[in-house]
Order: sequence, then structure tokens, then C-alpha cells
Amino acid sequence: MTVPSTPPASIGLVTGLAADASPGESLAPWTSLRVGGPAELLVRPRTVEALVSVLSRARAEGLPVHVLGGGANTLVGDLGIRGITLKLPPDLFAEEVQPLASGGGMVTLGAGAAIVRLTNVMRARGWVGAEFLAGIPGTIGGAVAMNAGTKNGECERVLDAVELATREGIGWVPRSALRLRYRFTELPPGAIVTRARFRLLDGDVAASREAMEADLGYRKRTQPLSQPNCGSVFTNPPGDHAGRLIDSVGLKGARLGSAQISTLHANWIVNLGGARAADVLGLIERAQARVREATGVVLVPEVKRVGAFA
Repeated sequence: MTVPSTPPASIGLVTGLAADASPGESLAPWTSLRVGGPAELLVRPRTVEALVSVLSRARAEGLPVHVLGGGANTLVGDLGIRGITLKLPPDLFAEEVQPLASGGGMVTLGAGAAIVRLTNVMRARGWVGAEFLAGIPGTIGGAVAMNAGTKNGECERVLDAVELATREGIGWVPRSALRLRYRFTELPPGAIVTRARFRLLDGDVAASREAMEADLGYRKRTQPLSQPNCGSVFTNPPGDHAGRLIDSVGLKGARLGSAQISTLHANWIVNLGGARAADVLGLIERAQARVREATGVVLVPEVKRVGAFA
């Protein structure tokens, strides 16, 4: 059973608020994998006050709330997402750049801003420190929530503080009060990242740019960036690589429907055109089963499953 196209219990939630609401809107175009069903109600608040009001009203009505960032590392079920799906616009907050007397500076960006905006500001100001984020798709909010990064570093390295919205209001939380680990940030229950502040440093700008260009070149050669994908499907197990393990059991290039384990990198799944979330999930489960059977290693998904699956 799919999400109803006209949710009378939800549409009134945004009445009188500075927010755009779309009942039954397909979420596939909003994800990097281009799969997934509709949102019962997709809400795009135009002000911070509207965002807090939506959270408060959703709580009063007992409606679940899911935040959709840039749609990377996200697998939306074919039956869609019930309740409220929040999409924060990139311009909900003004960008702030503050040079520090001690050198370097602070960059504050809204959760809906693209990750690339941070590296662009860094380059323009001649600062260093966030090179490892170059080329990672998605939004600032998603980068914070996932502690995004590569083998060269993670978001926590440059994160200074996070602004969180809850049903009670909005406020800043210092990095020291958050628990971050590999590909995960533990946020208070129901909290939504609205802004993040990053501390960048003075340093060797030429070396910084060289590192970013080298990393981007490597990603283009080894990852299927030209095809719809959700990024790395599994976290790397200690001392090994998920892609190597999946390749070792003969699943590189395996297909289910129009979803395929990439022939370029076995820890990526691509949409060849018209894939369903069920196809992608089937490949994820097949890879987990085959690798566990052959090696005893349990692959842990990095991609987040949201919504209802058939």
C-alpha cells in the first residue's frame, strides 16, 4: 500500500506558516540514487520560525518527521515516507565567514547548503583543513549527521559547533558536547541540524589545492560518479575494505532489475535506469549474505534506509 496522495491530517500542519508543502511528491528526484516513493508531505520551510513550528505541530499531531538532506547516502523505500519529510533550502540561513586574529577563521553554513560550499570558501580565503570533503556530494547537515569523510579525514576534524532545532526551539551545541564516530554523529532525539560552524586554519594553500585535485582525480577514476548512486554502500570493516570483500565473492557487476553493483567499485550500487529501491536493497542483502558466508565478516550499511519497502 503506497502513501496516500492527499493526507488531510498532515496538510493542515503548515497552514499559516512560511513553508512550501507538497503532498504525495515523489522523492526519487531528490535522491542521488534516483529511486524511492512519495513523501506523504514534503515540507520546505522558508524561515527558521516555520521550521520550529512544523516540528512542534508534528509532535502535537503524533506525526513522524524525517529530514532529507542532499539525498546522498539515502535509500528511500518504494512505498514512500509517511508523516513529514523536511527539506531545508540552501538559502534558509545566511553564510557567515569570520577571520580569526590567531589565524584561519570560522565558516558558518546552513544545513541545506552543499558540502562543496565549505571547500569553496576555504579555497577563496586561503585557508586549509577540510580538503577531505572535496568531491563529497550532499549537504552540510548530512555531512554533520553522518560525520562524512574519506580515508583522509572526517567532518569532526574541522567541526566547531552545531546549531540544532527541536520542538522546543533552536540553539548551538559545541563540538565537545557531541559524540562522533566513524560515519555517525549522535544527536539528541528529535534534533535537526540547522547550521554548522567550522574552524579552518592558515596553511600551505598550494599543497591543500594539490591534495583536493588529487583526491578528486582519484574519485573520478575509481568511482561511478557519472551514474546515479548513493555513494559507499557499506562502511569499511576494521583492517579491510568492503569493496574488496564484495569483489572477492564475485559480485562486482551483479544486477538485480536495473540496479547494479558497480563494475568500477564494488562498494557502490548504481541505477542503470528505472531501478527500484527493492532492487537496491536486494543487492545490499545479497552482498551481506555472500561476504558473511565466505569470510565471516558482517558488512554494515553506510547508506541509510528510510520509508516503507515492499
